[in-house]
Amino acid sequence: MTDHDMAWVEHDYADAEELASMLAFSLKSVCVDAVAERGHALLALAGGRTPLPVYARLAARPFDWPKVVVMPTDERCVPHDHSACNLRALRETLAGAEGLVLESLTTPDGDPERSVPFAAQTLARHAQPFDTVLLGMGNDGHTASLFPGTRNIDAAMNPASRADVCRIDPEPLPPEAPFPRITLTLQRLLRARCVHLLVTGMEKRAVLRHAQAVNDPQQHPVAALLHAPDVVTHIYWSP
Repeated sequence: MTDHDMAWVEHDYADAEELASMLAFSLKSVCVDAVAERGHALLALAGGRTPLPVYARLAARPFDWPKVVVMPTDERCVPHDHSACNLRALRETLAGAEGLVLESLTTPDGDPERSVPFAAQTLARHAQPFDTVLLGMGNDGHTASLFPGTRNIDAAMNPASRADVCRIDPEPLPPEAPFPRITLTLQRLLRARCVHLLVTGMEKRAVLRHAQAVNDPQQHPVAALLHAPDVVTHIYWSP
């Protein structure tokens, strides 16, 4: 573990299995503390395949799960039964956490126009800071659905914005998931008591190192997270 002026703390593990186990332990600890202090916990969790083993391990741990609310950090505008839907993946991997409450950022049919006000209403019901946010990072330095070079990126990453959510249309659309997105804004993601960033592989670590060294959110949006004032990001990495 290393410490860089308290902007981030790095947790390195030998392999993905060890990382998943330790990150699940950390998320469970957040839930325990939040419920003990406030009676409930609110989590925003990354989509994609990489964190799914973490969620499966988390759900396997006994807890008073009805006191925990989880929502995606971002969502593809697809129906909730679609294979690309982050909510569907969360529902499946967290199935063992009986009673856990899942909130959606999109309407059931995934309509992007109606999903923006729908997501805003969801966040209005959960206006308190997240107890933790878990984010991933792409090879292009995007995090959540804050993709570099998209038309709405400035609005979504404006730290003075009062908006909790924003529609993002990646340019170009990723071939593996060519859909509009609804994402939590940077300021909403940073309104958290604890921030985790999950990164795996040497290629992404090189991107991470560049974002740490060069604070250029236009090139690598994750840099805005890493260099945000008064925020300590816990980075979990394995080869």
